[in-house]
Amino acid sequence: MKRDILLHPDPRLKKVCAPVADLSDELRRLADDMLETMYDAPGIGLAAPQVGVLSRLIVLDCVKEEGAAPRPTVMFNPEVLAVSEKTNVYEEGCLSIPEQFGEVTRPAEVEVAWIDREGRAQTAGFDGLWATCVQHEIDHLNGKLFIDHLKPLRRQMITRKMVKLKRERARA
Repeated sequence: MKRDILLHPDPRLKKVCAPVADLSDELRRLADDMLETMYDAPGIGLAAPQVGVLSRLIVLDCVKEEGAAPRPTVMFNPEVLAVSEKTNVYEEGCLSIPEQFGEVTRPAEVEVAWIDREGRAQTAGFDGLWATCVQHEIDHLNGKLFIDHLKPLRRQMITRKMVKLKRERARA
């Protein structure tokens, strides 16, 4: 089931999410809903707080090549274990901040631990777009948006645009 994506500014997007204590069918359904919502948007990642659920759950799929098989990834309680000294700069966007982008510098490679949808502990290394995406989504779980990495003036400008967009959508 497709869910509504919260738009910035929304206080729920600034809250630190609670760890998932144990995997229920309801949480697995939420993960499936989040994947459907992400693909429909379209996006490459989505965090539970973006759909109003303050639990440590993210979904991502950074496969963008035409004809390549999708790689939907569900992570409960994801945690960055290690980061590279080398960094990458990506122009990031966010489904909660539509049509706004900013260059964010992050570690180029990360090692992440998480629990998959079957309840198994996983660990993997990510680089390139996958590394950026997983860090962006984990930031959401900690109440941090990509605009929090930008200079204050740029962040304020984007926030003003979002307030205007929310007003326009409320009138429609």
